[in-house]
Amino acid sequence: MTASTPSPSPLTYRDAGVDIDAGDALVERIKPAAKRTMRPEVLAGIGGFGALFQISKKYREPVLVSGTDGVGTKLKLAFQWNRHDTVGQDLVAMSVNDILVQGAEPLFFLDYFACGRLDVETAATVVEGIAKGCELAGCSLIGGETAEMPSMYPDGEYDLAGFAVGAVEKAEIIDGKWIRPGDVVLGLASSGAHSNGYSLIRKIIERAKPDLALDIGGVPLADAVMAPTRIYVKPLLALIQALPVKGMAHITGGGLTENIPRVLGKHLTAIIDRKNWPLPPLFQWLQKEGQVADAEMHRVFNCGIGMVVIVAEADAGAAMQLLAAAGEQVYHIGRIEARGEGQAQTVVR
Repeated sequence: MTASTPSPSPLTYRDAGVDIDAGDALVERIKPAAKRTMRPEVLAGIGGFGALFQISKKYREPVLVSGTDGVGTKLKLAFQWNRHDTVGQDLVAMSVNDILVQGAEPLFFLDYFACGRLDVETAATVVEGIAKGCELAGCSLIGGETAEMPSMYPDGEYDLAGFAVGAVEKAEIIDGKWIRPGDVVLGLASSGAHSNGYSLIRKIIERAKPDLALDIGGVPLADAVMAPTRIYVKPLLALIQALPVKGMAHITGGGLTENIPRVLGKHLTAIIDRKNWPLPPLFQWLQKEGQVADAEMHRVFNCGIGMVVIVAEADAGAAMQLLAAAGEQVYHIGRIEARGEGQAQTVVR
């Protein structure tokens, strides 16, 4: 008589690596943070299958402007250094600053957080940063998705994506079409490297093997590297209401030399004078330790300028005063000229 084979024990989703209870706990943790970002136009937010947002009646001909982005390989340093409190603001900034350059007011934001195994504490820290970014931008964290996918990501790692939607009056879209030779290029200071160039930054750190407590302009190197991306929404929306702004460029991947041309007609070039603003200590350290050429610095990093604003020469002084009063460091970094044959659309000299 043969012994019967014992039947296998019942499997659960948790056995497969997905903890539904942890997901539910995260939702409860982040609800207060999301609530702080709510605008009156939100009809239904986190918890439903879809969030509802009513366009304000202050718009006559609203045009929706959308943007999506991530944080890039800056996340690798967040994992390595266990620094998760700033990358959420990075995520929001990369999208809201993008839609801002067309004159759009960010209305709402959604996030996507994906991991192999959900660590509620880490995820809640990230989402708190996202909520802070939304507060700085004046938009609502209206929903999102947390995806726990066993074996897709190494333990302790995750990925982030964000999606922003804003609105602008059709007649007030900023598209660069009124930019003319003689206009002034203003630069707003960045808070650091923002979320661009981190593959090179990590390579430089790997080569230099620095003490992360190394003083960089009065802060430890790790703090300088992980400083969250500056959000320019409120000061620039106020500027747009006060003065004619002809063009704006968010200085992200591609640096100064590849982002400013995105708002210029083919017949124009921006002449940028590198001596008109200080190169922040972080970029000085990166350039020295990585022996990075000037041209490479200008096409990889923001080099201390996170946003460019183009105005008529007659409005430049007033624009600088308004921005400074709003707490921005602003520099007169260049001029618009007629483009010569074969000339690059942005020249940093």
